[in-house]
Amino acid sequence: MMRWQHLGQIFRVGDQPLGEGIVSHAQSPQALVLGDRVRIYFSTRRLSAEGKFLSTIRYAEFDKTFAKPLQVATHEVIAPGALGTFDEHGIFPMNVLRVGHEIYGYTSGWSRRKAVDVDMQIGLAISRDGGVHFERAGPGPILGPTLREPCMVGDPFVLQAEGQFHMWYIFGTGWQHYAGSTQPERIYKIAHARSVDGINWTKPHDGHAIIPNVLGEDECQALPSVLRIGARYHMVFCYRYASDFRTNPARGYRLGYAHSTDLVHWTRDDAALGLSPSADGWDSQMQCYPHLFAWDNQVYLLYNGNHFGREGFGLARLEGMDE
Repeated sequence: MMRWQHLGQIFRVGDQPLGEGIVSHAQSPQALVLGDRVRIYFSTRRLSAEGKFLSTIRYAEFDKTFAKPLQVATHEVIAPGALGTFDEHGIFPMNVLRVGHEIYGYTSGWSRRKAVDVDMQIGLAISRDGGVHFERAGPGPILGPTLREPCMVGDPFVLQAEGQFHMWYIFGTGWQHYAGSTQPERIYKIAHARSVDGINWTKPHDGHAIIPNVLGEDECQALPSVLRIGARYHMVFCYRYASDFRTNPARGYRLGYAHSTDLVHWTRDDAALGLSPSADGWDSQMQCYPHLFAWDNQVYLLYNGNHFGREGFGLARLEGMDE
């Protein structure tokens, strides 16, 4: 069982400017440690000329007190995707990783469809100025649909371990119509890919979901992040029911947990995470989009709360765990 100290909501949308046109959200916080401070990238939303949401990346920097942001970026960390590309309608999320003197940003690019809301594919952007700005490695994705992973490939998290790059991501198994829903809903699972250079990826088991379901076959799993603590690798992710999740808190996102010794085979044990929604406040109805990171011998967990991060994100610090 993990034991956490809740540090509360550390970033609130509206407390400081995020740039012209930003209307809401600070979703999927992702950490980059910079010595005496940590930079947290997140996805915000602005409105297009057609009145549609477009996701765009910003960041905020904190010292070890996490009392308030030291600075908040108001510029677009990465430019919008070009017309007709896989990330034309936004990026959510972007996972960052140091690779030599560069910083790789693994992006989840969104593009709209006519029959269903969206599709996703995974892209790569590279920063050569310390993570202030990123440029796409190319206009296309580095990971997308395959024979057994037909849609919604996104939510990348990349770790260098055991002499390779490892990526955990989600893939869609398909879309379903549910009673009471006005639109089809997507179902997605967590999978694993490998690479020797962080750019060219292989899927050893195409279409294989590595985390077992607890809510039935239509369970949706999202935003895996992995960290080694002691002899084990620990994964935190979020999961929900496929339908009636937007306004029904009982069917909304919760945090899930699994552990592994080989990065391939995972044992799910959500109760061992020791984090559940608060009795009231910003994360009382939902906990989602988690991100594990280590800083100065401390382990932290970033995550969003109610309304999918519409109002900001919070933090917990690991105080101890029972093996």
